[in-house]
Amino acid sequence: MQAANYDIIFIHRELTPAGFPFFEWFISKVLKKTVIYDFDDAIWLEDPDEKGSVQAKLKWKSKVASICKWSYKVSAGNKYLADYARQFNDNVIINPTTIDTEYLHNPEVFRIPESAPLNKKEICIGWTGSHSTLQYLNTLVPVFKKLEKKHKFKLRVISNQKPGFELESTEFIHWQKETEIKDLMAIDFGIMPLTNDPWSKGKCGFKALQYMALEKPALVSPVGVNTKIVEHGITGYHCNTEEEWLNHLSFLITNPDKCREMGKKGRMFVRKYYSMESNTSNFLSLFNLP
Repeated sequence: MQAANYDIIFIHRELTPAGFPFFEWFISKVLKKTVIYDFDDAIWLEDPDEKGSVQAKLKWKSKVASICKWSYKVSAGNKYLADYARQFNDNVIINPTTIDTEYLHNPEVFRIPESAPLNKKEICIGWTGSHSTLQYLNTLVPVFKKLEKKHKFKLRVISNQKPGFELESTEFIHWQKETEIKDLMAIDFGIMPLTNDPWSKGKCGFKALQYMALEKPALVSPVGVNTKIVEHGITGYHCNTEEEWLNHLSFLITNPDKCREMGKKGRMFVRKYYSMESNTSNFLSLFNLP
């Protein structure tokens, strides 16, 4: 095992997806290595996407508490996750999701030159995520059906799987690492709906941070860290009800100048609090040993 050659072992989420955390135990108790344990989801809970499945039963969710106990330090993606970890380990640091705002999520790098011909005829609303989070987008289908009766727009869904609904406005883009930022740059603002439950409270707001870093306002469900990332009315909107989603979507569709203003403020916020540059010292502090 190569772990024997290192002084510090950084473990993200888990080494094996199922069963007892044997390797984590072996590294910390037998090899006696210093373990830094990092997680950015409420992985001690059952994922709603896997509820009742054999896969969910095999994951042995109680292992998260055990790994926290065996670790020298725990890195948690937000306060909700950190509060859980502190039940088992006093040495917990909040290490938020960070964005590369210079070389990747940088609108100046991917922006269409002003001299280029523009064929865009309608506002584009964006959502990006894996198949496991498409369930949250499904909750807004009634909103989009009403919105289609009032406005002309595109709903760009960027994912590894097509959504399970068909709307006149839907435009599916297969997610690819090479084109991810270019595909996101084509939207005018992004959305991040969530359900208000313990699992969703563990989310670290990556979608919203991506949109904002690219100067796109973010419309989010005010669940967990989303309330901290998006400043309502300044860098995006908090949407609790179908009516609020409909009203805020309609407003940004018809107010492109406001949309751009909010987007610029959002990028400034991400660079200040959630960029790789702003979080470097915090991340490196994980590896400070006594």
